[in-house]
Amino acid sequence: MAKLAETILEHMSTAVLVVNDARKVCYMNTAAEALFGTSEPRSTGTALRELTFDDGSEAFTGFDETFETGQSITKRAAEFRLRDGTPMTVDLTASLVPNTDQLIIELQPLNRLLRINRDDYSLYSQETSRKLVRGLAHEVKNPLGGLRGAAQLLERELKDDALTEYTRIIINEADRLTDLVDRMLGPNRHPQIEQVNVHSVLEHVIRLVDAELPGRIDFQRDYDPSLPPISADEAQIIQAFLNIIRNAGQALEETHSPRIVLRTRVVRQFTMGTIRHRMAAQIDILDNGPGIPSDLRDRIFFPMISGRADGTGLGLAITQTIVGQHHGILSCRSDAGETCFSVFLPLEHNLPNNSAEILTEGPAR
Repeated sequence: MAKLAETILEHMSTAVLVVNDARKVCYMNTAAEALFGTSEPRSTGTALRELTFDDGSEAFTGFDETFETGQSITKRAAEFRLRDGTPMTVDLTASLVPNTDQLIIELQPLNRLLRINRDDYSLYSQETSRKLVRGLAHEVKNPLGGLRGAAQLLERELKDDALTEYTRIIINEADRLTDLVDRMLGPNRHPQIEQVNVHSVLEHVIRLVDAELPGRIDFQRDYDPSLPPISADEAQIIQAFLNIIRNAGQALEETHSPRIVLRTRVVRQFTMGTIRHRMAAQIDILDNGPGIPSDLRDRIFFPMISGRADGTGLGLAITQTIVGQHHGILSCRSDAGETCFSVFLPLEHNLPNNSAEILTEGPAR
């Protein structure tokens, strides 16, 4: 029976820990090993607190009462950090094993579900914003075209060069506003798909940004050499990463020892929208700047939203559109001292029919 119970625990998708009254690990199942990035033999006998980063989290506190009374406790959306600093949100249940001095702790990670919900909301909001912008662009461009045409006709009738100077101003300003509207709409052509090396793209963008801010930023690479090429429009992907990295460089103007880290990884079984991909490329751009103001973090991908007084607020909106056209997602997390933009792009070809699975019954576990 004990062997059967252990077999059941090993096949559970939730992480299970068993600790004694000294708060030392007695057992962890495979899911717990994956969650904490360690193995059961290595962790057995170690203190529970050594599995996490000591940041004052109360996720693993309050067990004294359970040992004393036998009353189970449940914590919803408990937050803590793994030893490498990665934030985790879990539903936690702790129960006393009958007739023992051992506590069984079950952890259901919520990070993936929270991210999917956040991505769904973000995509919905951004699509609503794009529809609004497209409608507004149509209403603005029509009178701008008429205004420009009228100014051209008037210019032909005027004989005084001093007066034609005013018509030239009208024409130039109409062109400027038309260009601004076009930029708000993002790329106006479908991606020209080819096999693209992400690391070559990043190196090209680094050279461009370094030319604008010569020698001022320390660019650090953390590339995964096993990352395969992606199917993408190279020019558009360059523009997407250029917008992110250029923004990061501008955010570091007042930062001592400014640094931008570019990190690439392969992630497996990753959900984007309603599609679960067997493999995806994750490209992180991290900077050590002051961070994005909290009141802007939920709106930074919307057009005309900028944290700089001289910003147009179009760069990240355009980047979001480009990434979306490539069936990917763009996310951001920001705190004082570190901001990270993450781009996720599918590594399967011929989406979504080849190697991607369309979710019809909710997110995969």
